[in-house]
Amino acid sequence: MARVEIYSKFFCPYCARAKRLLSEKGVSFDEYEITGDYEKRQEMIGRANGRTTVPQIFIEGRHIGGSDDLAELERSGRLDPLLAG
Repeated sequence: MARVEIYSKFFCPYCARAKRLLSEKGVSFDEYEITGDYEKRQEMIGRANGRTTVPQIFIEGRHIGGSDDLAELERSGRLDPLLAG
């Protein structure tokens, strides 16, 4: 199974949606909570090519994007091959 990382914030419905999709697929992930964590937020922005919204999702170190991007990968059938590693 591929390594999945998610940068998120408390009370973020988009973060919850992305985490729910991954959990329903049985995927474990490393979550980085950036609420009030300036250094972790700067790390996320650097890794996500300047994107500042959450969630920002990475699979095997590759930037996937946010919740809508993850959902589109699922709809198009491209998420499972990425998760398989």
